[in-house]
Amino acid sequence: MDFFDELSEVIARDGARRGVRATPEVWSDFTGRIVPVKNAAAPVGKSASMEITGAAGRADAVNTVSAAAAVATAPEIVPAAPSAPAVKELPGDWESLRAAALVCRNCHLCASRRNVVFGEGSCNARLMFIGEGPGADEDATGRPFVGAAGQLLDKMIAAMHLAREEVYIANIVKCRPPGNRMPGEDEAAACIGFLEKQIELVKPEVIVLLGGTALHFLLHIDGITRARGRWQEYKNIAVMPTFHPAFLLRKPDAKREAWHDLKLVMNKLGIPI
Repeated sequence: MDFFDELSEVIARDGARRGVRATPEVWSDFTGRIVPVKNAAAPVGKSASMEITGAAGRADAVNTVSAAAAVATAPEIVPAAPSAPAVKELPGDWESLRAAALVCRNCHLCASRRNVVFGEGSCNARLMFIGEGPGADEDATGRPFVGAAGQLLDKMIAAMHLAREEVYIANIVKCRPPGNRMPGEDEAAACIGFLEKQIELVKPEVIVLLGGTALHFLLHIDGITRARGRWQEYKNIAVMPTFHPAFLLRKPDAKREAWHDLKLVMNKLGIPI
């Protein structure tokens, strides 16, 4: 029994079923970048092992050893990832914003991406879903949530008596992190401005955060298990955190909790359950 079938049973118990519309670079290295120094003592040449006599010799020896020690213990210098432009500096229309995202090189995820996954859906949606980042299927197609987790999200949207085309779907980062890993703090910081502008343009009534990563980077709250099912707020927009569809695929027993959260969203939007 899949998610949709399970929801059918729950909905049947909750009340009469209404019609459901289910639609099928690394950033450029700095010129002359300092080469990282491994934390190991530098080899000492033959001249350094020779006996040094006299005050001047002893002073030179001390200076030589101090310099070597400083080099050996110096921390690795790594350039920080540039932050995304402030929201007010980003284009204020959809076409220009998308164009800016498609050529973005704010972080090193651009080096391995195949496509920028900008987001899709109704630009006037009452409901917006925000996930973590693109996976392999999304990176290949340039569309969000089209893999197995995306197919489950489609069923969740349909169970809410909505079509995918009626909502807006986006992610914290728009380029796939290698190996589908969680986005890093620098990567999210370099990309979040685009998402914030999308939220500003859509002006949704409700945002559903899919998983702990979205919760962490948008609201700076950790612990999706504790936060799910409890209303939050982002710039006067109601926010409902719930489990990511990928988590639900791994742990089907959590689907009923996710359905509980979605029913709260439906009630907020005035959608009959």
